[in-house]
Amino acid sequence: MQFVDKALARRLESGEEMPQVMYARLFKETRPEIGAAEEEICGGHMIFAGLGSPIGRATGAGLDRRFTVEDLNRVEEFYRAHKAPSQVDLCPMHEPEVFELFKQRGYGIAELNNVLYRKLEPGETFSPPPPGCEVRRSFPEEAATAGAIVESAFFPDGAPGPYRGLVAPFYQMDRALAFVAAIDGKLVACGTGLVIPEHKMFALAGAGTLIEFRKRGLQTALLRARMAAAIDAGCEYAVVVTQGGSASQRNAERLGFRVAYSKVTVIKQL
Repeated sequence: MQFVDKALARRLESGEEMPQVMYARLFKETRPEIGAAEEEICGGHMIFAGLGSPIGRATGAGLDRRFTVEDLNRVEEFYRAHKAPSQVDLCPMHEPEVFELFKQRGYGIAELNNVLYRKLEPGETFSPPPPGCEVRRSFPEEAATAGAIVESAFFPDGAPGPYRGLVAPFYQMDRALAFVAAIDGKLVACGTGLVIPEHKMFALAGAGTLIEFRKRGLQTALLRARMAAAIDAGCEYAVVVTQGGSASQRNAERLGFRVAYSKVTVIKQL
């Protein structure tokens, strides 16, 4: 595995940055009432995709250039204009003075996640899915079903409003890939991702399995299928962001992913 320096960290951070940018661009066209917006900032982007949405923070900023007080002022002005809290992703490759700057401004911790990555080798082959399971590219007309699978996996009692319908937009994005797993013709698991050609990265995204079909290796099979597709698309690395100690992290590590670093999302109500 390559040593994780600032240059690689910048590429890895694109795995959360660019899907959010694509969401904002799509929502501007399809859901104008949200007021979605995205804007470049210090080498990265700041994104707004609706109040209360899990999508929408500044990501990728300050890794290929210095993050300044002026940059933070711009971030806060952007989110203030959208009446939203200011949220920014920071990783261990940011300078200590950057963390001090956010501390002085009164930011708190909103999330702490692990960033995992894996080198993708041209010509690499992967094991087939478990017996009795079909893994394939998903069709556009399956978007709603796939989205419902992911929502039920994370929210068995029903997803809160801002978390609904977040998988279906992947089916409308350029360079997005969606795969499903079917048993006896029934869709029971799915996994999505986005090819980021400018960084030669593949960002693994929304994935889930119906509760009654878990522990059958379906998510591992979907990971393998997406990595194979990413290799075909010319990607050099795959990246996924998970909660520490989660099943998602365990599945990724079984397939050769390693933790690059832990990252924090800091937040401040404006």
